[in-house]
Amino acid sequence: MSLLKNLRIKLLTKPIFSMILAKGLLPSISETEKTALRAGDVWIEGDLFNGKPDFKKIFSYPYPQLSDEERHFIEHEVEEVCAMTSDFEVFEKRDLPEEVWLYLKEKNFLGMIIPKSYGGLGFSAYGHSSVIEKLASHSQVLAITVMVPNSLGPAELLLHYGLDEQKNHYLPRLADGRDIPCFALTEPNAGSDAGSIQSSGILFKDENGALKIRLNFEKRYITLSAIATVIGLAFVFKDPKNLLGKGEDLGITCALVDASLKGVNQTKRHDPLGVPFVNAPLIGEDVIIGIDDIIGGASGIGQGWAMLMESLSVGRGISLPSTSTGGTKLATAVASTYSLVRYQFGMSIGKFEGIMEVLGRLGADTYLLDSAKTFTLGAIDAGAKPAVANAIMKYQSTEKFRQAIMGAMDIQGGAAISRGKNNLLAHAYFGAPIAITVEGANIMTRTLIQFGQGMIRCHPYAYGQIIALEKGDVKEFDTLIFAHITHVIRNGFRSCLLGLSRGHLHRPKENRSTKRYQQKLSWASAKFAFLADVSLAVLGPALKRRESISGRFGDILAQMYMMTATLKRFKEDGELKEDETLLKVAMQQGFNEIDKAFAGIYQNLAGGILGLPFKVKGLCSKLNPFGSVIQDKDLHTIASDLTQNNEQRERLCNNIYQGGRMGELIEATYAMQEAKEAIAKKKRKEPLSKDEQQLLETALIWQKKIVEVDSYTKKEYFRC
Repeated sequence: MSLLKNLRIKLLTKPIFSMILAKGLLPSISETEKTALRAGDVWIEGDLFNGKPDFKKIFSYPYPQLSDEERHFIEHEVEEVCAMTSDFEVFEKRDLPEEVWLYLKEKNFLGMIIPKSYGGLGFSAYGHSSVIEKLASHSQVLAITVMVPNSLGPAELLLHYGLDEQKNHYLPRLADGRDIPCFALTEPNAGSDAGSIQSSGILFKDENGALKIRLNFEKRYITLSAIATVIGLAFVFKDPKNLLGKGEDLGITCALVDASLKGVNQTKRHDPLGVPFVNAPLIGEDVIIGIDDIIGGASGIGQGWAMLMESLSVGRGISLPSTSTGGTKLATAVASTYSLVRYQFGMSIGKFEGIMEVLGRLGADTYLLDSAKTFTLGAIDAGAKPAVANAIMKYQSTEKFRQAIMGAMDIQGGAAISRGKNNLLAHAYFGAPIAITVEGANIMTRTLIQFGQGMIRCHPYAYGQIIALEKGDVKEFDTLIFAHITHVIRNGFRSCLLGLSRGHLHRPKENRSTKRYQQKLSWASAKFAFLADVSLAVLGPALKRRESISGRFGDILAQMYMMTATLKRFKEDGELKEDETLLKVAMQQGFNEIDKAFAGIYQNLAGGILGLPFKVKGLCSKLNPFGSVIQDKDLHTIASDLTQNNEQRERLCNNIYQGGRMGELIEATYAMQEAKEAIAKKKRKEPLSKDEQQLLETALIWQKKIVEVDSYTKKEYFRC
């Protein structure tokens, strides 16, 4: 076997190796890209990329639960701070009330991720997420204010990379709010491309001979920066006189900067679509700090990019999915309760099929999104850092949130666009585009990260082959390339056979009620894996630049991930019969999106004669799709459950704040249902009893209260 392998290497592998290098067929990967690729772990994304997902293994992954302490905090402290906060008044006064700020600090909201040993709450990722989710269902400003100190920033970086003395000093102060943190990363010319940071730190010796760093920076879009007392700063560290003996350009570095230092300018604010969370530019001119201010001290010099990528790879799966899920649950709860109470043409608008269609999709999307969020948090709490899955969650959750708010506003009509204390959706609508832009703009996340990085990161052989080529290791390349060829052939046959049988040749290890979905996902995974390799062979390094193609592959991967998470949730909940339609519609929507993405790939992968086989294949795929038309009756079933079944609605839209206007909507719903039930029992023309008349009058009072919108006198309207 060794002789045959050596002969193969000499006659076949070496010529291929030389040709790839000579023709520049090796995808170029910079050091910053390699750092990003190494950040985080490969989780079930690897199974989906492999083309043969093991659902028994996937379904065995841990599912998170709140601890008693976390549950108590959500039911008491979170409930209390929501009750203290009028979201409308926050917008009017452009800030949270002083008593709310004090309460957040007193109850350690800003230190949820900080261990108890440092004075924090020490919450799990799921507990932390659940707090943010509930806050977001009431006030995005409140949620963002709490979210930021608990995501990428000084506390997160210190916990993973800080020196003991840095942790002992800063973490207790961050936990109880004595210090307010911000993290200054984004710049005018370094937004999603954080590797283009221009802010600099120049090493020099002061008059006493001590090593110091002179910082000059211009940052923007920095949340909490205008009120921060400690700034986490990313900058390019330079040592022009080589004082450290490590060269002149030492790379991206993260440091903690006292905001009171001379040269720090916190005087300006941004106005992000009128949503009044603290967001501002941050300027520094000749700000002097010491080596000990670098996170990790001297050992942290040049390690900033790795720190950022590792922290972002986790953070994308917590912060924005939490706020987006809270907002989506709010939209679904508002739309469904309002649909029952609001009457047009003598009947509840929830009975109009146009409304039911929107409600049905809202319910299915809420079920899907909550499932994926919870599944991902379970992985994080188990110690995984699923970088690609977290990128998928960031993109999918913020897009689902945007769609949900639009759908709910369509149902409420004029009530949704008239601002005031009675409007629960307008401010969420203002905030939806903000979520789209942060932690990597969504266009970039879709076209570059989900598949672009995922292809190299999660593919079983691609990254290893690139490294072997770079190192000139022909033997390793030989092992990997022939394993890769075997992998492609296997997936090609598997894709073909599963396609011909419409997935039925796949035999799930567990014969559950989700068997058919597992079969189709296995088929989709095999087809995805095979076509991804074919695309890499056809386009080579150009695949990296074909962002529209990459984006469609990312869409397929994302849908497979979200649907897999939804199957996991259905199993964990005990395969409830009342959730079957939610699952069915969520899965059908996902498969339809997969069909759409595959069609786009086949149509655009290559032109001319080379593209003809792909277009023919695309035609065949249309005749043998994964998805199907979603039936009206299924959407209507979900809509009816949301409007008529209080228990089902509240279970689907769990963990939202039910005080204030939301509480009124719920009370009105109960009153309408009670009155309807009483009247339905009466025989035709039989007069109502006194009690029944009272029920009807109460329902009508609630109905009038709910359909009212805020209006103002001229003086009130021009209050500014």
